[in-house]
Amino acid sequence: MPPTPSPELIALAHAHGVATEFQDWRGKHVDVPMATIVAVLTALGVDTSSPAAALTELEDADWRRTLPDCVVTREGAATEVQVHVPLGAPVEVRLALEDGSPPRELAGVTRYVEPRAVDGKLVAAATFTLPADLPLGWHELLADADGGSSRCPVVVTPAFLGLPAQVPGSRAIWGFMTQLYSVRSRASWGHGDLADLAELARWSGSQLGAGFVLVNPLHSPAPVPPIEPSPYLPVTRRFVSPLYLRVEQVEEFGQLTADQRAGVAELAAPLQRPGDAETLLDRDAVWAAKRSALQLVAKVPRSAAREREYQAFLLREGDGLRDFATWCALAEVHGPAWSEWPDELRNPESPAVQTARKELADAVDFHSWLQWLADEQLALAQHTSVQAGMPLGVVHDLAVGVHPDGADTWALQDVMARGVTVGAPPDAFNQQGQDWSQPPWRPDRLAAAGYAPYRDMLRTILRHAGGIRVDHMLGLFRLWWVPKGVSAAQGTYVRYDHEALVGILALEAARAGAVVVGEDLGVFEPWVRDYLAERGVLGTSILWFERTSDGRPLPPERWRELCLAAVTTHDLPPTAGYLAGEHVRLRDRLGLLTRDSKEEARVDARERRRWLNLLIDRGWLKRGADEQAVVEALHRVLAATPSRLLGVALTDAVGDRRAINQPGTNREYPNWRVPLADGSGRPVLLEDLEDSPRAARLAAAVRDTGPA
Repeated sequence: MPPTPSPELIALAHAHGVATEFQDWRGKHVDVPMATIVAVLTALGVDTSSPAAALTELEDADWRRTLPDCVVTREGAATEVQVHVPLGAPVEVRLALEDGSPPRELAGVTRYVEPRAVDGKLVAAATFTLPADLPLGWHELLADADGGSSRCPVVVTPAFLGLPAQVPGSRAIWGFMTQLYSVRSRASWGHGDLADLAELARWSGSQLGAGFVLVNPLHSPAPVPPIEPSPYLPVTRRFVSPLYLRVEQVEEFGQLTADQRAGVAELAAPLQRPGDAETLLDRDAVWAAKRSALQLVAKVPRSAAREREYQAFLLREGDGLRDFATWCALAEVHGPAWSEWPDELRNPESPAVQTARKELADAVDFHSWLQWLADEQLALAQHTSVQAGMPLGVVHDLAVGVHPDGADTWALQDVMARGVTVGAPPDAFNQQGQDWSQPPWRPDRLAAAGYAPYRDMLRTILRHAGGIRVDHMLGLFRLWWVPKGVSAAQGTYVRYDHEALVGILALEAARAGAVVVGEDLGVFEPWVRDYLAERGVLGTSILWFERTSDGRPLPPERWRELCLAAVTTHDLPPTAGYLAGEHVRLRDRLGLLTRDSKEEARVDARERRRWLNLLIDRGWLKRGADEQAVVEALHRVLAATPSRLLGVALTDAVGDRRAINQPGTNREYPNWRVPLADGSGRPVLLEDLEDSPRAARLAAAVRDTGPA
């Protein structure tokens, strides 16, 4: 029998938000192995050799702080804050507002709290109230007591976010969902770019009536080959991959000589050939060519006005950009795995890093400049989408985490956990669980940092956006931590302060005039969806997963209103492939099933038949209809729901059948490397899409609830 955790260890785990038991996707009770509990607590910096002593130390640490690490509250709510001072010591507390207006003195509240002996002294807890009329924003609480001063952030967040004002009435809006890198045009360099995004938005908005374009995470990979293909395993979540830059759109490109422009065209030409059905995206070749071209453009002197804009950008992005660009420059010299760098370079604040930053100043400036260009081209893409009539425009995607040896884990070591990675427990679709190899935020350290790294990341992403989709939104509530050396199924949940994380997300989105969509799929606690709806954060409904308690299709009128509804997602094949059972065959071939493949296929076929029967019963499909008619009819289901946002996979607009990504695989399947193609696997360029009757019919279907 494996060892059983003591009551003291269980209490210590619960105090740190670590689950010692849970219900799995089948509703079965699971006790977390003691080894997992100890490993996760260790990753949180907890000494488990004496659980009782560690629990006392945790409680004492709270009383040693005069003020909390951070206070997050909602608009319209009066909030009480405890201030710890030596027993009998006077204390004055005031609030400095973000707008610079005179600080507000806060009144104390009569609340008796038993003093606590800490480090041989009695400490009292005085209670003060933050008034309910505070404006939204980032304020600061200040306390003067016992001859010293303390301060902490106070974040006032929206009670309800909802859709921004530019989204009309209660009418649903729809948009294409796409992997931007796969959407190539005749002008892009073998990899979809921000100019392609602008054109996709212009065409779908002005010609098809789309209200948004949802793209994959545009986060940056390491700047050295091999370039990581997964947009969900970046080195940073704050900054943009320069692979998405359109070189010819950089203003200084126009000042190159004719010979220089010819040289750039020579670099681009081999990448602009569409290839054949077997051709996969080659990010290494794309980056090698773009890097050479961009280095040439970088040498062109900027005008005085352009230089001022660049310097303003550097000032705005501050230390975060400086650290990212420094990491990129160091990665080019020492490789992308910073844990293998010389010891003196592993700490971003070390004297050796400061020296290296000066020695590599040109490279640091180059990577900073690339982010400025990306910011400009993102702004243009969003402007183009709005001009095309889109209420939202570009909706960005936020990945769950980052590469364990990337820029964020180097620059933000203080707030990242070590010895664990995040993933997902076993569920119906991934029956062995998932390990995403990404280190998680430490909840305690993130709070101690006043959530600044989280806030700064959100601000950068939302600056030129009409919305943000949060991948695995459930991770803002509890995240599945997997200790190194064990399978994904042997992990456990760690709780986060969802009131803070969701609240700050809503605040930054409100300031940007953006909507928030949470991917709330998989194993979740039922109350989570109610909470998100209460805060005005949209959920996600995928047609194949929308079922009643007896497994039948959930009637469209019973779907959620506050959600993004779609037929498929990037972790499933396009609809044509799903209808053919490709997802079952692929998982069987890759050894990802835990039950017999024939049984899996039988169950899957039954579920698909049920949806087809619903389509026929509602008059959206005629018996014997072809595959494309079925795809269009399934999108009519979306139009019949009360859901406010309707997502259409761009792959469905061209008849693609191949999976974009197969969870649970790495090299076994070409994840994230498949270009946009038709049902035969032939590449489809953006110019082909714009004249596509198939795309136009699908767009019409998602707006139509009438009979076929």
